[in-house]
Amino acid sequence: MTNDKTIHVCQNRTCRKQGAKEVLAAFEALPVSGVTVKGSGCLGQCGNGPMVLVLPDRVWYSRVHPREVPLVVEQHLKHGYRVIQMLYYRFHSQA
Repeated sequence: MTNDKTIHVCQNRTCRKQGAKEVLAAFEALPVSGVTVKGSGCLGQCGNGPMVLVLPDRVWYSRVHPREVPLVVEQHLKHGYRVIQMLYYRFHSQA
């Protein structure tokens, strides 16, 4: 099962102030086969959250809002396409 993915949603102080608890709940409300959703400790990108890290893809999404979670689920988790406009600029080129 090498295609399994894990979604890490930062639940540290700054991300929680920015709505990470609601983002985590939104992912949990849309389960996808082969995908595990976890609240994580600090992902080290404070001030850019809520941060979401998709492993093993090593894809980072920043400033994620609960209303955007269905797009990530449908586009990335179900079909394998990154949501370009949500990628975290420090780790992903916007080109």
